[in-house]
Amino acid sequence: MSQTTVVTAAKEPSLWGGGRSPFNVSYGKMMTWFFLLSDALTFGAFLISYGTTRFFSSVWPDANTVFKSFPFMGEHNLPLLFVSLMTFILIMSSVTMVLAVHAGHYGDKKNVAKWLLWTIIGGICFLSCQVWEWTHLHGECGGLWGTFTDPNTPVTEFRHFFGHESLAYVDAHPLVAMQSTHNFFNYFFTITGFHGGHVTSGVIFNILILVNTVNGVYERRGHYEMVEKIGLYWHFVDLVWVFVFTCFYLL
Repeated sequence: MSQTTVVTAAKEPSLWGGGRSPFNVSYGKMMTWFFLLSDALTFGAFLISYGTTRFFSSVWPDANTVFKSFPFMGEHNLPLLFVSLMTFILIMSSVTMVLAVHAGHYGDKKNVAKWLLWTIIGGICFLSCQVWEWTHLHGECGGLWGTFTDPNTPVTEFRHFFGHESLAYVDAHPLVAMQSTHNFFNYFFTITGFHGGHVTSGVIFNILILVNTVNGVYERRGHYEMVEKIGLYWHFVDLVWVFVFTCFYLL
């Protein structure tokens, strides 16, 4: 009887022996999580660097002053309204992605395609907003890039990026304020640009998945796991934006 038990145990496949996932997760999904983890470390390094630079700066541009514009609203003072719209668009695109993944679990090809399309539209709208914001800010500070090392640069060139409570310090220490402005916009364009590149990649991936869905590729495979994997990436991009939004626009 003991020999039978030994033979039976020997025939049991090892959890790590191949052909069986120890975590009940497919290889592709597990590799997606590994990629997202490494990407999170990259974003984390950027944001920690930004936070450290800001913490050790005597003065810093005021988000309510820098981000006060809204398309076609002229000189109206609307602090953070436009970026709030951008955030809402991205969050709603995450909701439509959830619905696409949910439809995929039930093999509902029509609804998978519909919600993927809405996710793509949301991503394109977000990127369009970001392009406008970048263009607008570049126009405001475009004349500054060649003047940050020039001690004769007039304070008025960058004074309007600071709140009223900081203006006395800016007038007294123009070089310090100028360097802080330089650091702020360097970090802003680098980090939001890196995030925008991820959103662009996500839109492209979603378009490819939509084409495959319409062509019945996943229907023939018998599952929509690829939609779920791209959904993980899209939710990650949305989550990262929450941290970017908090660091640059709220704090």
